Amino acid sequence: MATLTADATPDLTDRRTTTSTSRGRGPSPWRALAFVALLVLAVTWLVPFVWALITSLKTETEAAATPITLIPEAGLTLDAYVRTIAGGQLPLWVGNSLLTSAIITLGGVAISALAGYAFSRLEFTGKKVLFYAIIGSIIVPPQILLVPLFDQMLALNLIDTYAAIILPQLVHPPMVYILKKFFDAVPIELEEAARVDGAHRLRVFWSVVLPLSRPILAAVSIFLFIGAWNNFLWPFIAVNDTNLMTLPVGLQTVKSAYGIQYAQNMAAAMLAALPLIIVFLFFQRQIIKGVATTGFGGQ
Repeated sequence: MATLTADATPDLTDRRTTTSTSRGRGPSPWRALAFVALLVLAVTWLVPFVWALITSLKTETEAAATPITLIPEAGLTLDAYVRTIAGGQLPLWVGNSLLTSAIITLGGVAISALAGYAFSRLEFTGKKVLFYAIIGSIIVPPQILLVPLFDQMLALNLIDTYAAIILPQLVHPPMVYILKKFFDAVPIELEEAARVDGAHRLRVFWSVVLPLSRPILAAVSIFLFIGAWNNFLWPFIAVNDTNLMTLPVGLQTVKSAYGIQYAQNMAAAMLAALPLIIVFLFFQRQIIKGVATTGFGGQ
């Protein structure tokens, strides 16, 4: 036994030495190239954001001056933020966006989860045809559906209401597909055990399946919230009343008698992006896991 131990020890030492030596050689050329590419992409995304942030901290005169300067000569000021908050309907638009985004997120997650579970576990007539129809709808550009949706909302007398903004955004075929595939991977034995104990189908879904699905549900919730918050085209069509506008729609009305106010517009854009920045900072792990798991980066 002693001989075997003595013979094995140098082998382990050699392997550790080889591993540490290979690590000490530094990153491979491909890894270095990937790092450079990611750095370029990061700079490409950050430069417009930094530029907008600095512009929002300028006076209107310096923001519109030519040639453009990065750092204002008069120093940074919060005047554009004060005018944006005090002089417009920004707080109302933020409230509208929070309300509609929250309802769309909660309703979208509930509908997508129930539909995904039904396609995963239940057997009913026309199941395959309906599922293929949902899959096919994913490749349909949303712009094609704008006119039919508007006609439906008009027929229901819902134009210029919160319902017109919310109802068409409650159904998300990509999320139904994602959750269906996730539920397929949940061991059915867990559900059968709960059924043996007397739990009905809805109880099994609520007490067994959903707790196991928290990671994917968190990712879907974040994606739906970001998509609802950023959505501009449909709320722009569905609502004309400024008191019902969401933040992205309301921002395009921020003008004055003297034309476009660049500093004020950039300040409004920064305030609009602030909730999403907070969401990303607090839930960046869930977002990254969600992108890796689902393959979707939002809508």
